[in-house]
Amino acid sequence: MNAKAPLATKVGWSDLDLRAVDTTRVLAADAVEKVGNGHPGTAISLAPAAYLLYQTVMRHDPTDPHWLGRDRFVLSAGHSSLTQYIQLYLAGFGLELEDIEALRTWGSKTPGHPEYRHTAGVEITTGPLGQGLASAVGFAMAARRERGLLDPEAAPGTSPFDHHVYVIASDGDLQEGVTSEASSLAGTQELGNLVVLWDDNHISIEGDTQIAFTEDVLKRYESYGWHVQYVDWTVGGEYREDVDALHAAIEAAKAVTDKPSFIGLRTLIAWPTPGKTDDHSSHGSKLGGEAIRGLKEILGFDPEKSFEVAPEVIAHTRSLADRAAAERAAWQESFDAWAAANPDRKALLDRLRADALPEGWADALPTFPAGKAVATRAASGEVLSALAPVLPELWGGSADLAGSNNTTMKGEPSFLPAHRSSHEFAGDEYGRTLHFGIREHAMGSILSGIRLHGLTRPYGGTFFTFSDYMRGAVRLAALMGVNVTYVWTHDSIGLGEDGPTHQPVEHLTAVRAIPGLAVVRPADANETAAAWKATLERTDGPVALVLTRQNVPTYPRGEDGFATTDGVARGAYVLLEASSGTPDVVLIGTGSEVQLAVEARETLEAAGVATRVVSAPCLEWFAEQDEEYRESVLPSSVRARVSVEAGIAMSWHKIVGDAGRSVSIEHYGASADYQTLYREFGITAEAVVAAAHESVAAARGAHAGSDAPGTPTQSGTGDLPA
Repeated sequence: MNAKAPLATKVGWSDLDLRAVDTTRVLAADAVEKVGNGHPGTAISLAPAAYLLYQTVMRHDPTDPHWLGRDRFVLSAGHSSLTQYIQLYLAGFGLELEDIEALRTWGSKTPGHPEYRHTAGVEITTGPLGQGLASAVGFAMAARRERGLLDPEAAPGTSPFDHHVYVIASDGDLQEGVTSEASSLAGTQELGNLVVLWDDNHISIEGDTQIAFTEDVLKRYESYGWHVQYVDWTVGGEYREDVDALHAAIEAAKAVTDKPSFIGLRTLIAWPTPGKTDDHSSHGSKLGGEAIRGLKEILGFDPEKSFEVAPEVIAHTRSLADRAAAERAAWQESFDAWAAANPDRKALLDRLRADALPEGWADALPTFPAGKAVATRAASGEVLSALAPVLPELWGGSADLAGSNNTTMKGEPSFLPAHRSSHEFAGDEYGRTLHFGIREHAMGSILSGIRLHGLTRPYGGTFFTFSDYMRGAVRLAALMGVNVTYVWTHDSIGLGEDGPTHQPVEHLTAVRAIPGLAVVRPADANETAAAWKATLERTDGPVALVLTRQNVPTYPRGEDGFATTDGVARGAYVLLEASSGTPDVVLIGTGSEVQLAVEARETLEAAGVATRVVSAPCLEWFAEQDEEYRESVLPSSVRARVSVEAGIAMSWHKIVGDAGRSVSIEHYGASADYQTLYREFGITAEAVVAAAHESVAAARGAHAGSDAPGTPTQSGTGDLPA
């Protein structure tokens, strides 16, 4: 096989650089072979491109992976994790040869896909295809917003906060719909700091992509408003890795500041591995001993040795730290000049980097008078507007539902190129109100990218039922522990006439099943303010605020027996105590159904049943509390318990226990006003009273079984079941 060395004279690569590229190839082959599984082919053929990015193009510092002035790199093709791991090893970011040898094994720093907080130098967890590229759009948006907060007057390219976001994406990434959503928005936003390198190798797990992926990708990205280039290493019938051409394309991309850039790179997967080049068998399986021997012989490596790295090669690649030090010194001089000239902005930067909230910030939170019914979505909007002046890091918007989600801070400009302003929304490139369009999945990914970039706190809204569309991004945010906020409104059948397609029934249980996601459903306006406070004070994972469309009562906090909202941050608290102090039954409600528990309590108390009402806005936060606190709210001695929530009861069985009952809805909704729906579906105070009597009887041993529904099985709509 003809295996000419990469053409890299203009970029100034030496023989040691070329040897380092070939070392990358054999390390990828050896690592997958040792563990017996993985994705060697792309890491082998992309070795020159990855090496170019890490050793020549990107501004970063191996001694400080969190350096503020660094470029960001996202391996959207996360299955090819070795593409990144080997470069991190060669560059000296903290991985050593034994880490490459330990690929995909227990406790290693090199898991099957790159993982945030697991491996130094990895900016984001990738793996589910498309998520990396979509989140990279968030990185690029965050970089622009942060520049606007800290250095808006600087000329383009002169600020210490100017940098690029680089992405390596695969055919699979571009087939996932989330990248189409995010890339379309990136074009609209004219994100000139974003550069995507597409590995166009025509291979996926099922073989040649012509069986399922045939559109003109370059024209697609042109139509999105991207700057598009193509580098073909197969041109002329002889495969030649023209690194000079790729480098020239990257430099041209960097020079375009008003469009994101897309570079198609035509490669042959696993080149130059004998018998495996351009073959899908090299995509997701080890190459086999014969193929690896052939690869090493072609590249001039000893086929009898594994994980062979010449000392002079690793010494050369790790000299990147010396080059980075010089570049960082120049950056530091620029940064110090900025800091001296902008002491207030420097103080803001210090606070944002510490992930700290300003002193007294919570004083800005509104309080809502008792007696006036307010939808919690409306209360949330008031909270956001009140916080705007004191929390400049807080920004966000909606997936085309701003007026319904109440996600627009009053008076704040939109984040978009000024010439794209509309009559309804005017803004500029440093604005604050985000417009995601009808792209829930991309919104979820972008929110994670914004937060992972480091300095700001994003939120994004849609109807709760459409959280289904963004679940993949939400799950990854929870996996990474990224503290973004989802504002999910229209939280139940209470949204009314839009009907069952828009009424979330199973969704509370479904999102509560995601480990690491806190699901918060406040009962009234003041609980909503407290929920925002608790959310912003947390730094350990995403929070979903699940809010009502319909108005709900606002309770007199600290008066007439009602508790303050101090317990919201603990997930559940005693809202109203039983008249006797020790309850006969505990009613547990969330969101709009807390009012039903409060109403039912009056009836039960009048009948001589001592009744405690617990508001439980967040079961996840409640589970975090110590046993003593949980016992004080839900005493184990009180087995008579009733949950009331306008969704399926699956979340509640463990909490209400064997004698408990759940007032729930175990089928889809229907189109009608919300009062009718609650009445027809039995989500009423009367139903809570009846369930309480049943539970009290069961706790006393009259009968332990429950006849209450609890297994959703019915299709069709609630008024016309199938």
